[in-house]
Amino acid sequence: MQFMTVILTQEAPATHWGKSDVTFEGQNSFIHLSGNAPLRQVQMAARKIRNQGINQVQLQGELWTVDLQWVFAQGFATAKPGYEVVWCGDDQQQQILTDRAQSAAFARKLINDTPEDLSPVSLATQAANWLKGIGGDKVTFNIVEGQDLLAKKWVGIHAVGRGSERPPALLELDFNPLAADAPVDVALVGKGITFDSGGYSLKSSVGMLAMKCDMGGAATVTAALGLAIKSGLNKRVKLYLCCAENLVSGRAFKLGDILTYKNGTTVEIVNTDAEGRLVLADGLQAASESGAKLIIDAATLTGAAVMAVSNEYNAIFSPQTETIKMAQQCAAAVGENVWPLPLDPWHRDTCPSAYADTANSRPVKGGGAGGASNAAGFLWRFVTPEANWLHIDLAAAFESSATGLFSAGATTHGVLTVAEILKR
Repeated sequence: MQFMTVILTQEAPATHWGKSDVTFEGQNSFIHLSGNAPLRQVQMAARKIRNQGINQVQLQGELWTVDLQWVFAQGFATAKPGYEVVWCGDDQQQQILTDRAQSAAFARKLINDTPEDLSPVSLATQAANWLKGIGGDKVTFNIVEGQDLLAKKWVGIHAVGRGSERPPALLELDFNPLAADAPVDVALVGKGITFDSGGYSLKSSVGMLAMKCDMGGAATVTAALGLAIKSGLNKRVKLYLCCAENLVSGRAFKLGDILTYKNGTTVEIVNTDAEGRLVLADGLQAASESGAKLIIDAATLTGAAVMAVSNEYNAIFSPQTETIKMAQQCAAAVGENVWPLPLDPWHRDTCPSAYADTANSRPVKGGGAGGASNAAGFLWRFVTPEANWLHIDLAAAFESSATGLFSAGATTHGVLTVAEILKR
């Protein structure tokens, strides 16, 4: 097996290469750094090299930092296996990159798996077993599935998942490296919709095609926790994955149904395609019951977030200004992109209902104006007032087709941000 060596240089390319920032000489390729966005340039250069049919590369040279190597790997990755990036740098840098790569690979595989291969219980089980393999006896977990969800009053997950022959599930996982009665520092909540047909608010064929990625939130927070544990995390963290298939059948939930949640909030269903917030409501209540100082949820929640910030940023929301600043700092520290969108107290009331405390959306196309903030406002109803809360709408988690930065499929953009928050 012959590896292509990739070298960073600040020298301009020879004139016969024109404006190209990637040049080739035998088994060596050169990325010619220029401008003030080196991370973006290197990731785009990695895509160009990969598109030449090159599958194995060895990074080499003094200009390769951890972050530059990481974005190269992100650009080089594809949904299909059979590629390899060999790191450079000292042992510590290579270990950091190896840990990142293993965690991202786990998330990428989950997100890219076919809906048939990844049922709700399978998602919960794979996530739990992977974290157990990293954290050992510091990790304990329980999976609540099917009708048992109703016994626990997790009505949102049950309602969304009851239309499928494969039962919905809630993963409750505890990573505790401290004393048995240690307080919970952070609670993570992930949306785990393994396939989203839209329910009776049926998506189009094109809109449904990429919906294997609708469990991207669950994959993101799981991979982030695993990465943080690999990095020596020494605080108690609880993880809640809200897993279901949103399908159409005689058992499926319907428009006009009203759900009564564990905290007493009643919700009218005006759009069965606004199902992510319904399952997250259960997870956020469970996270609130844990007494965690910080609650983080992550979800591929709204198309409105993509329209607002594009698919190169993840949208973030929080009632606390300091929590927003912390998330921005952590994302910047690992070279990922986040952007805050509005969340005010009145956003909790932007989906009114004549029959319940709130509706799960607005009964208009796309949920109406401000859809990402309205969804965040809905979720806010299920977070205890005492907790700091960060909601991440993962606009950048998946690419339906290849771009200049990513191949088609899972990007894992957001994993490093959440892991960095956990480590602080």
